[in-house]
Amino acid sequence: MVNITRLDSNGADFWSQLDKLLAWDGVSDDKVNAVVREVLGSVQQRGDAAVLEYTKKFDRLSVSSMAELSIDAARLEQAANTISTEQREALERAVDRLRLYHNHQKMESWCYTEADGTMLGQQITALDRVGVYVPGGKAAYPSSVLMNVVPAHVAGVGEIIMVVPTPDGVVNELVLAAAHIAGVSSVFTIGGAQAVAALAYGTETVPQVDKIVGPGNIYVATAKSMVFGHVGIDMIAGPSEILVICDGKTDPDWIAMDLFSQAEHDEDAQSILLSPDADFLDRVQSSINKLLPSMERAAIIKSSLGARGALVKVDSMEKAVEVSNYIAPEHLELSVEDPQAMATQIRHAGAIFMGRYTAEAVGDYCAGPNHVLPTSRTARFSSPLGVYDFQKRSSLIMCSEDGASELGKTASVLARGEGLTAHARSAEYRIKRTL
Repeated sequence: MVNITRLDSNGADFWSQLDKLLAWDGVSDDKVNAVVREVLGSVQQRGDAAVLEYTKKFDRLSVSSMAELSIDAARLEQAANTISTEQREALERAVDRLRLYHNHQKMESWCYTEADGTMLGQQITALDRVGVYVPGGKAAYPSSVLMNVVPAHVAGVGEIIMVVPTPDGVVNELVLAAAHIAGVSSVFTIGGAQAVAALAYGTETVPQVDKIVGPGNIYVATAKSMVFGHVGIDMIAGPSEILVICDGKTDPDWIAMDLFSQAEHDEDAQSILLSPDADFLDRVQSSINKLLPSMERAAIIKSSLGARGALVKVDSMEKAVEVSNYIAPEHLELSVEDPQAMATQIRHAGAIFMGRYTAEAVGDYCAGPNHVLPTSRTARFSSPLGVYDFQKRSSLIMCSEDGASELGKTASVLARGEGLTAHARSAEYRIKRTL
């Protein structure tokens, strides 16, 4: 029996209860911060030696050189040839769909020329080298490899370095196969803050990258936040989330399993259902209790739903949209009669899954859009990972003689207004003088 929170949007304290439910303390404590600072500093100063030391300490791997923590292209190809035909074909289909979708995101350079001959524009270039962190240990995520590597490839990134921890030397063949099929340049079996540090600062063996992407535990997230500025990062991700809006006409078993699909990630994951139909909420509750015993990760699901899940009665679908926009969920399912119409009212969501037949799970693996999404209400101001995260924009400015003269007059006035005389005179030198 799952003791899941029940809320009513008409309740006097509804919004305060919702805030309490949404609150997630993902901030690193002093102990985590201290450990990460030590690791980052050691790797920056001692390079490979420090990486080997921390790999032995945290992943229980005693190796004498970084060569033992490097996986070459032949080994990746071997993994791709070793997994089942069904698994390989599934990875290849997912890559094809991801590439097709992400090709639409690719930005192109542009420019225009003004009447006096001045040219203005924007030049698009890809990052030179990126690092992809793939979690290892308790679970393996080949889908994380695909979602981070494919948009980087589409963007034109020259080199993609993957790091993945292998505690006790356990290597996941599906992850290595995914790296081969997606087109990773090289792989190092290192993880934790030491892997982030190696990518950010570079070592004798690990090349320094321009940006680090990919999820990890609290030590990885903290390390990414600390190296940001020295290198770019994608985001600091919180626990996985799903919000379902349902009009009460979808099979309650389907909805219960959709809630499970995120709750099974970990105990901090969040699954919420909004519906104006109180009887439907009861039916979903019954489905949850009926289906839970059949789940392999039943204990995690029960803990997640009990701690952070909710079944919420709203007085209308309009109210459901209002609550959804406030939550700004990572994943939003619109299990309603006209999902496309409702989607136009959604302002904040990482990904919107429209219709009764669209399970969030297909987005995690093979639909095409990226599954690296903003969490913890950050969809209010951020977007899914995409090709644009691996491309840079440079402004282009080329003044004609006449353009330099006219722009110089404006620049001169503004520069002198700011007290920046050198700026003003630099522009003034190019102003045409009339006799």
